Amino acid sequence: MKRKYSYIGLAVIILVFGVIVIPKIVERFANNEIVENDRLSSSKSIGQESDQKNKDELAYIILHGEKKQVPAFKFVDQHKDTITNKSYKGKVYLAEFFFTTCPTICPVMNENMTKIEEHFSERPNFGIASFSINPSYDTPEVLKEYAKKYDIKNPNWHLLTGDQNEIFELANSGFNFYVASNPKAEGNFQHSGYFALVDQEGFIRSRKDKFGNPIIFYNGLEEDDLAMLKEDIKKLLK
Repeated sequence: MKRKYSYIGLAVIILVFGVIVIPKIVERFANNEIVENDRLSSSKSIGQESDQKNKDELAYIILHGEKKQVPAFKFVDQHKDTITNKSYKGKVYLAEFFFTTCPTICPVMNENMTKIEEHFSERPNFGIASFSINPSYDTPEVLKEYAKKYDIKNPNWHLLTGDQNEIFELANSGFNFYVASNPKAEGNFQHSGYFALVDQEGFIRSRKDKFGNPIIFYNGLEEDDLAMLKEDIKKLLK
């Protein structure tokens, strides 16, 4: 008998739920309140905003599970001043590897680098690090003359020279560029024409490709990459 009354009570509860609650749910759908107020829909909205934010953000370069940070370095610039990685602390900067007697890509790279520098010339928190891969020839005096050739006056653009082994190590392991001596190559050196973008904390950053993967470096010889680079520098400077 008790079981019969239990069934009757359950039926009454379901009936009340159907009469009172369901019409309110239907009304909320009709008024679009579900989209605006439900936690599930709110989570979806937050997720969409997060996805858009991720698309806008620049990627970190992850190597062995850690964000790639430029290692410590210490060299001398065209003014014979000692410059270290700490000299760029708090600045967004570009890094390149070149040599003054390069007969191929270096002139194009540095012409393009001057265009980027001109774009951010009034930003004291923007800098450039140009490392010579032929330091035995590229003394501070040679680099100073080279700077005049490209009208480099920005105090945050340092043309750097020092121990060749340390510079090669910084290029190949620190930035994961390819740099090597090669008597068969034009100018006796091999190197890439890429620029690396480094944030205020010394981490290498880049935009993502259409698949969501970091492009890692920017081609210093391509106009499209230079345009992207200007946009991405602005993002980090904000």
